[in-house]
Amino acid sequence: MTLRFGIVGSGMMGQEHIRNIALIEGAQVTALADPFAPMLEAAGALAPGAARFDSAQALAASGLCDAVVVASPNHTHRAVLEPLFEAGLHILCEKPLAHTPEDARAIAGRAAARPDRVFWTGMEYRFMPPAQRFIARVHAGETGRPVMLAMREHRFPFLVKVDNWNRWAANTGGTMVEKCCHFFDLMRHILKDEPVSVFCSGAQDVNHLDERYGDHVPDIIDNSFTVVDFAGGARAMLDLSMFADGAEHQEFFSVTGDKARLDVAVPPGDVTLSPRMGFVWPKAPVREHVAVDADVLEAGHHHGATFFQHLAFKAAVEGRGPIAVTAEDGWRAVAMGAAAERSARERRVVMMSEFGL
Repeated sequence: MTLRFGIVGSGMMGQEHIRNIALIEGAQVTALADPFAPMLEAAGALAPGAARFDSAQALAASGLCDAVVVASPNHTHRAVLEPLFEAGLHILCEKPLAHTPEDARAIAGRAAARPDRVFWTGMEYRFMPPAQRFIARVHAGETGRPVMLAMREHRFPFLVKVDNWNRWAANTGGTMVEKCCHFFDLMRHILKDEPVSVFCSGAQDVNHLDERYGDHVPDIIDNSFTVVDFAGGARAMLDLSMFADGAEHQEFFSVTGDKARLDVAVPPGDVTLSPRMGFVWPKAPVREHVAVDADVLEAGHHHGATFFQHLAFKAAVEGRGPIAVTAEDGWRAVAMGAAAERSARERRVVMMSEFGL
């Protein structure tokens, strides 16, 4: 039986979902929705048999879908999701779940009220094969008790989107929500723990300063250091630069425990274990390379993650697997991002209890 997908939002990420669904046996994109006709046309070229609509409401009412991917702008998610909830569809909603903690909490509540349908928050970074291998090895105990978790993303600036919606924190939630919800979700997932406090030092120092929209310039953080303390005593750190276009590795994750350190770099996908050895030289790191099929790499910009996420989502819809990233996970990641934004603005430690957590 074929799982019929609708795609709401046909920009870069919506098109990435279309390309990856096309690689999966028993899955087909049957409907597209976007109010912006040129982008809908571009997505339609990737799914030529799919019906086209100008709204999520029309797509939901069509009866052409079993599941829907929401890849519309962050600030539209709550409104876009409502007709999909009403239609009883399975949903994969792109990160961040919403642009505010209030909307994210409301969406999570709505999802919890229909336990017979899958709601999945699209956190692709969990599904990059090297990251999956890294996480599995941490959870298997290779580092011992995790004490320190360090993450780095050094990358290119935000790309141009329709009407430049991603230049404004009012639309995105701010960079620490828009971009960094991935890392806050990974922190909770890797450490299997909940955050207590967040301190972020960040600013807009390089990117988009020469752009003008009327009398305004974009207001999004382009670099930051963030430290998160967890209830169990571990601490995590995120080092973000959005003007490191030439960096060899876009993402680097490292867990240091009481027995060893484990690192992963993406790309190239090398996982390195460095056991504690005392004051001796040379050291003895053990490296494992995690390869990804070329066709899967070609289908997206997340090192194969979108493909593997769709395999897991389809398994959940068909009752063959769990919901790996819940709406609750999505709203907690938004709350951590909002805490980091508040911390950077107010130059103080922000307690997660300020968000009811």
